[in-house]
Amino acid sequence: MKKRRIIKFLLDLCLAIGMVMMPLNEMEAQAQEVIATVEGTVLSETTQELLHLSTKEGKMEIKLDSNTDASGCKLLLTGEKINVSVSHGSDGYLHAVKITSSTKTPGITIDSSTSVTVTGIINAKSNSEILFFDTECGTMELKLDATTDISNSSLLVAGKAYEIVCARGSDAYMHALSIKDTSAIVKTSSGKTANISLLTPAPVAALDSNIVTTTVKGTVGSKTKENLLYLETEGGTMLVVIDSKTDSTKGLVLTPETKLTVSVYRGADAYMHAAVITGGNREPLTATLDQSTKATVTGTISDKSTEEMLYLDLEYGEMKLKTDALKEVKGLKVLVEDKKVSVTCERGSDAYMHVTSITGL
Repeated sequence: MKKRRIIKFLLDLCLAIGMVMMPLNEMEAQAQEVIATVEGTVLSETTQELLHLSTKEGKMEIKLDSNTDASGCKLLLTGEKINVSVSHGSDGYLHAVKITSSTKTPGITIDSSTSVTVTGIINAKSNSEILFFDTECGTMELKLDATTDISNSSLLVAGKAYEIVCARGSDAYMHALSIKDTSAIVKTSSGKTANISLLTPAPVAALDSNIVTTTVKGTVGSKTKENLLYLETEGGTMLVVIDSKTDSTKGLVLTPETKLTVSVYRGADAYMHAAVITGGNREPLTATLDQSTKATVTGTISDKSTEEMLYLDLEYGEMKLKTDALKEVKGLKVLVEDKKVSVTCERGSDAYMHVTSITGL
């Protein structure tokens, strides 16, 4: 009997010594021992530190640690269905060991030529399919795909700032190509805050009973097309659709670096649309025009063109024309670099040629 007690004592002693000498990483591995895997839906209260999960058994609160393996699912957005393997923590909480998701997004075609980079804050309305992204110019709706690169970001949660590269998809939505964390100061029009400062939102005015506009300022980006304005603002590049309803009478020339003020509103296609574009101020006509010199020339718009002065590249050289006598614009909404046009003009008493009408070709 005494011999058995001695043997038991020696075994306990060896176990104690083994635990003391056990490497720290092995002890941590034991602390991360998975006790269960739970399935549920992410709730809107979720933060970077605490996952709020709705399961069949009820609501769970699970701690998120720096060593949580989220390689299989970084989208902890409201409504996302996930599986979480959990372990017991010494603080009384369950801790997430690994998070995975089986959600997949159908493949679509992305037009990489429309890609822009925007900075903002993820809105709490975001889910696993649509990211509502609050920026200085308003809230963007960005689709999330299986191919969205989020390797340079921590877990995506509402209320945190990110930098997103996005582009137009064949489904008319803007799609997030890549997402990464940012410490930059983000300006939004919503007044929401993260751990960053925000400027006063831009004024809002009613367009009609169903649409409101927000006024933004910026410069024309080099990728601007006749139907799509790339507006470089303090908060990043904003894509604005130019359509048949756009009033561009005071912002006709959209050459690179041109300063603009644009009233925008959200369209049914999830894009921001231009209601009114305002550029430089055209001077009133003071010269007398000689109608006998009336001529029509064809050429392309030069990048030197402004709202006050049109530079036209012709087959035989460059032509400089004032726009103060412009009365008619047909077949186009705006003038962009390299746009081919037919211009009717007359010579003025100030020795300049003055544009009277422009027709898009």
